[in-house]
Amino acid sequence: MMKRQTLPIADVYVPVRRHQTLVPHKVAALAESIMEKGQRAPILVRPDGTRFVLVEGLHRLEACKALGEATIVAYFVQARQH
Repeated sequence: MMKRQTLPIADVYVPVRRHQTLVPHKVAALAESIMEKGQRAPILVRPDGTRFVLVEGLHRLEACKALGEATIVAYFVQARQH
């Protein structure tokens, strides 16, 4: 079972490869949705020392950043390290 947590956005690391998949218009649409309805789906992260590595949810993370949010809802997952 995954554990739901609220994390500081500043503690979430986005791998370079994942960041290259960013689609700006998706971020804008999600930001609008989050403003109206709140963050519905948590992002997925894996713990890595004192930070958390993003596994899934780049657009949700960037939308929350764009809205000036300091925290984000996330699930901790066990993911393989490359």
